[in-house]
Formats: sequence, C-alpha cells, structure tokens
Amino acid sequence: MTLRYPSADYSAAIGFGGNALDRMSERRDDEAFVTSLRADPAARCILFSGDLLVARGADVAAVFTRLEAEALGADLATAVFLGLDGEGPLFASSVAAPADDGRHALHNLRALAVADVVPERVLGAVAQARSVLGWHATHGFCARCGAPTVMAAAGMRRDCPSCGAHHFPRTDPVVIMLAVAGERCLLGRQRAFPPGRYSCLAGFMEPGETIEAAVRREIWEEAGVRTRRVAYHASQPWPFPSSLMIGCFAEAVSEEIDPRDLELEDVRWFAREDIARMIDETHPTFNAPPSIAIAWHLLGAYARHGAPVIETAPAAAPAPGIAAAG
Repeated sequence: MTLRYPSADYSAAIGFGGNALDRMSERRDDEAFVTSLRADPAARCILFSGDLLVARGADVAAVFTRLEAEALGADLATAVFLGLDGEGPLFASSVAAPADDGRHALHNLRALAVADVVPERVLGAVAQARSVLGWHATHGFCARCGAPTVMAAAGMRRDCPSCGAHHFPRTDPVVIMLAVAGERCLLGRQRAFPPGRYSCLAGFMEPGETIEAAVRREIWEEAGVRTRRVAYHASQPWPFPSSLMIGCFAEAVSEEIDPRDLELEDVRWFAREDIARMIDETHPTFNAPPSIAIAWHLLGAYARHGAPVIETAPAAAPAPGIAAAG
C-alpha cells in the first residue's frame, strides 16, 4: 500500500492551530526542572480574568513579561506551564480583574480572534492557556471520591490526595464536515447566526464512535442526507471551552433534505460558484463564517479545488439510514 501525505499542514494555518511551543510533557513531573522554569527571569505569562487580559497599545499584547505578570497579580509558583520557545518558558495564570488604569483591558478571546488582532504566532498558546485554565476552574474536586484536588505536573494534571486519582485536562472532539455532491455542497444555518450566514454541519463525537461514523451520523441527523466515504482535511483547537474541531469532507449519496433532529433553522444545497462568492464576500445574499473558523477553510478548499478525491474504503456495515462505506 502506498501512503499518501498532504502537501501542507493545513491545520497549522487555521486560527489557534499554529502553536509552536515545546510542551516538554516528558519533564512535567521533574520538580527541579519545573522549579527552574518558574524561577527563570525570562519567563512570560498569558493572563485571564474570565476574559483575556491584554496591554493596550498599537498592537494587542497578550503575553506579559515576568515582572509585568507579577505586578498584575500572577503567581508563577502556581501558574500552568505551557511550554518553551526561543524566548524562554511561557506560563498561564488566572488573576483578579485589574483596576482601570488605561493601560490594560479585558477582551473576549473569540471576538479578538475574529477581529484578527492577536498576533498569529501566540494565538495557539493563548487558546491552550484558556482551555487549561478553564479546566482547572471547573475541576477542583475529585470525580471519584469528591475530595478537593491539587495541581500537579506543572499544571497539566490534578491529583486527589484522598484517593490517589489522577485527573487530566479534557478535550472534546467535534466533527465538522462538508457533504459534497459534485458541484453542490450542504450547509446549515443556526438561529443565532447573523443574517445570511450559513456554515458546515457539526456535532460532538459520541463514545465508541469513529470520526467517519460521527460525520455520517451528524449529517443524517441534521439534514437527513445519506453519505458514504469520508476524507479528513484538517483540525482546529477551539477553546470555547476545550473542543477539537475535526474537519472532513463527506461524499453525499442522496440529496433530499429531511432534517431529523430539527436542530438547525435551515439546511440547503449551495452551488460551488456560490461558495466562492461567499468566501470572498461578494455574494449578494449569503455569507460564510469568519476566516478564524475551520468551516471557512473547508469551504475555501471546496471552492478552489472542488470535490476531494476520496479513496474507496472497505465495505462496512451501515448504520440505519446511512449508506455503507465502499
């Protein structure tokens, strides 16, 4: 069998995907090493107080020096270690909201990312920080015995002193997919979307489910459209609060729309030429998600290249109402 590799790392080019930190996961339990990182004068910190704390100025600065972070209330002795880069160790910490001094501000991370004002080279680390800090804030007690837990492994684990259980940050996998039938693709609209907005269908994976099965199930539930072969395209960390968006294309083998779960306000087929105009913001009626979202990249790939070439897979037992792979 010949292995086929993509010509580029598509995921690294998607918002939140370009995280180049060396996470040093093999040394997180090395207390002397972690202590040396915490004492490093070159240490820097990403700060959250519910929202992301940034320094005001010509550019949005989301990374603070050690002295700046400590002045804003960060304690690097208990901060979460994110990783190393060429400038030194990078940490994440929750702090109290600062006084309105005109030099700092709290901003919604999703809005900042959509506005494309956080430097791309740190956006992935900011997403990592938000997810891990959010997990610590909501997992202070042991799921096994209910006792309070303590931070361990440089912030990437919580341990229970009572029963000895180890708890790790969670990542929730979500499939997001574009069902394609030649020169048409399937999009849906949530009620909360801005006027004219349509996007790829998406949904959380369930226990015991493959990526491919989740793609077929979600399309079947949200649109009543049967699909067969599935091709992976790219993935995106989505820190709201801790999802991993797994972007795929699916080969549609039926075209009648008959939503089963009534979750979406509308589902319809779009011509490929309409997708191109939605992506470049020239369509008179419809618009695509913002470029920070993996849905925009799936739509862009389809608009540029058409339906992906999906290799034939071995036959599989179909789920009810879903065409077998093959």
